Parts: sequence; C-alpha cells; structure tokens
Amino acid sequence: MDHLKILYLASEVTPFARAGGLGDVTGALPKALKNLNQEIRIIMPKYKSINERKFVLREVIRLREIPVTVNGRTELASVKSAFVPESKVQVYFVEVADFFNRSGLYNDPITNEVYEDNAERFAFFAKAAMETLKTLSWQPDVIHCNDWQTAYVPVYLKTIYHADEFFKGIKTVYTIHNLTSQGSFDKSIAEKIDFDENEVKEDGMFGKEGKLNLTKAAIYFSDHITTVSENYATEILENDETGFSFGPLLKDKGENFEGILNGVDYDIWSPEKNKTLPSNYSIEDMAGKEENKKALLTRLGMPYTEGVPVLTMVSKLTEQKGLDLVIEALPKLMEMDLQLCILGEGDPEIAQTLMDAQIKYAGKLSINVTYDENMSHLFEAGADIFLMPSKYEPCGLNQIFSLRYGTIPVVSPIGGLLDTVEEYDTQIDDGTGFVMEKLTAKSLVDEVVKAITLYKTPEKWQELQKRIMQEDFSWGISAKRYLEIYEKMISA
Repeated sequence: MDHLKILYLASEVTPFARAGGLGDVTGALPKALKNLNQEIRIIMPKYKSINERKFVLREVIRLREIPVTVNGRTELASVKSAFVPESKVQVYFVEVADFFNRSGLYNDPITNEVYEDNAERFAFFAKAAMETLKTLSWQPDVIHCNDWQTAYVPVYLKTIYHADEFFKGIKTVYTIHNLTSQGSFDKSIAEKIDFDENEVKEDGMFGKEGKLNLTKAAIYFSDHITTVSENYATEILENDETGFSFGPLLKDKGENFEGILNGVDYDIWSPEKNKTLPSNYSIEDMAGKEENKKALLTRLGMPYTEGVPVLTMVSKLTEQKGLDLVIEALPKLMEMDLQLCILGEGDPEIAQTLMDAQIKYAGKLSINVTYDENMSHLFEAGADIFLMPSKYEPCGLNQIFSLRYGTIPVVSPIGGLLDTVEEYDTQIDDGTGFVMEKLTAKSLVDEVVKAITLYKTPEKWQELQKRIMQEDFSWGISAKRYLEIYEKMISA
C-alpha cells in the first residue's frame, strides 16, 4: 500500500507541552511513522505555556478564525503551525476562545484542581481539529486518537459528521494510555458536548457508574482500540480492578483490541548521544558511567565510595508507583551497604515521610521533591540499579531507559514491566533485571539483595550491563505494528 495520510490527535506532545508519559509517546510515534514514509500530521491544543518563539510557531492565514460550534455555542478557532524538532512532522496548534490560555494543561497548577470546564474545552478542541481538516482540504485515511481528551472525535465522526462527504471512509484508532484517567463527567454534560443524552444511562454507550464516560464512548465508536503493552491489554481483559470493568466491552471488540508496547526515542535516551550528561559512555567504553555516578552524588551532596551501589528512582511519589512499599522497605534497605536517591513529585504525605527519613539516613538517602528532565537523565546514567515497584504500570518507560543506560532494573510483576524486563537467572547468567515475586516490601528487599549480590561480582555485573544495553525497544518496531493496523482497517 502507498503511504497513508494519518492525523495524530493528542492533548499533549513532547517537547511542546507535557504532563506525563502520554506526551513522550505522542512526541515520538509520529516521528517513527514519518520515518516509515507515511504522511502524518499532529493536531494539539495551543496552550499558554508553549514557547512560540523557541518552537517557531507560524500563523497560517487560511486557518484563522474558523467557526466552531458545540451545543449551539460558536467560538472562533485560530491555528498555528510548526514542526516536531529534528523531524518533518508538521504540528497544528489550535486556539479556541480562551480555553487553552491558562497556566495548566488539565488543572490549575496553584490549587491542583481540575478545570471545571474540561469536558467542554476538549469538545471544542475536537470539533476545531475536524473543522481544521476541512479548511485545509486534507483528508486523512486514519485519525489516531489518544486518551479521553480526544475521545470525542470517533463519536462525532459517526454522529454529527455522519452525512458529511468529507469525512466518509475515515477510520479511527483509539489508544488507551492509562485507564486511571477516563474522562468521567456528570451526566448533565452530554448536552453541552453534543452527545446523545439517551446514551448516558448505565447500559448506554456513554454511561458508566452514573457518569458520562468518554473512554467508554471512544471504545464504542472507534474502529480499533490499542493499549500500551501486551501484558496491560491482558490485565484489562482479565482483571476487573486493573481494567476498571472495561474488560467485557473490550472483549466484544475481538481482534480490534490489542496491546502494542510503547517504544522509546533513543535519539534522546542514549548514553552515547545525551548532551545533558557530564560524561558520555557506550558498550565499548563504560568508564563514563562511573563518572556520572560521581557527578550525581556530588550534585546531591552525598559522599562517593567506590564499590557502593547507587539505587535511584524517578517517579511520581504515589502509592500507585509503590512508594508505600519503598517506605516500608526503607529500614531494611538502609541496613545494606548502598545509597538510594529519589526524584519526583506527588503525594505531600509520602514526600514528607521520605524527607523525614532523609534526615535519619543522611548520606545514604537523598529525596528530591521536584521533576527536572535533565536531572532524570543523570539519575538513570549515574545509578547502578533502578527501582520500579509500581502497583500499576500500563507500559512504563523508565525501566526501558534503564536498560539502555546499563542500569539494572528491579521491577514489580505487572503491566509493561513484565513485557520489558526478563527475570535474571543466576544459574545460567541470563535475563535483563530483577522481578519482584509479589507486590510487597519484602519482595522488593529480596530482589534488591539479589541485585547487590550480583553487583559484588563485577565481571558478571558488567556482562549483564552490556547485554541489557543491546535490548531494542525503539519506536520503529511499534510504528510498524501501528502501520499494519492502519492498512488492515483501510483494506477491510
């Protein structure tokens, strides 16, 4: 099949605007699809925080003042254009009224409260994206939507725009990045976003647990559903808790639901190329890794001792990420000859407990309640062991970054962690990391003990480091899977 025309729709795209892992995926997959010779364009909101000068956003004369109507209310959309850095992927930035001219993407950064009109904000964004396509006269073969903020488009295509010749034959893919964020709103919102109010009842296409649920809407109306790892797809189908009871609905999709593992962008996450690291290194020359370790400890005001392993975490400080297990395991971990450094923001109580522990374990424990992209690279490169005891991890990226940085991951047995880390077998010296047996503090301590035991055997440790650095989780592999889905849908 000749190259396809693909519209990629997302509420955040790295490096323009990012709130989490969603932005990393949406910033990388389109580039990989472009490298497969596809015609792909991105549409995203034009947030206040986007630096127009830095990213060279340009006015597009014919995309000024496009009327967009939702529930009888008409607002004007204006669209600017730029390219994803170091690529030829064009991005359109949509401004509608003052919906995106705010300090945060989804919530107020000062109060941390979600914006009350989020349902309407993204309804206008979805409609504006569709009207932008018409104004451009660019008809994609596929519209690829991501998470609830874009869930409106598959619905609108088959309802409001059903008779519109321009949209005839366009297929939709909807990717569930994380079911903890579903787009659940009061039933009364249906009318305000041009959804059929009759379908908000429990057995309707939009109704779930007494609310209007945008994820449910997208599952019903999209032609194909994906999620971000094969194991997470299985967990959703088989475990009501993990799958938030979406399992039966997704089972009904049959072969039109599957898990495709997220990739990582090795142009950014690579110890050879990374410009932010104090010292670059590679499989051929690992000397720089120890230099990064020294630099990390110096920056954190901790002593460096040769032969003492450094463990790091870059994580939201939440129970979902297993921080309660880390806190429970701390007394045992701190008895060992190791140093633990944690970087991240999250639950204030968890942060405070860790900060208190830092005083008790001075020189052995460093807690940094912030998020800093450059620092996160140093936390990966300067560590010997990386901890990810998550209780819920649809894909996870840090364990994949760790592999490329020659940092041995210790992970929990769930989601994408099981798809990417293979249990190390001491008998045959095979595997890529250490996998906890259960979601307990004891299990975490057990795996750390195993990792440190291996660390004390430098020859085997270096062998393992070099092996994991050769693992390939690049986007090229995932992009080919997505391309197969697009082609299959179109030829069906």
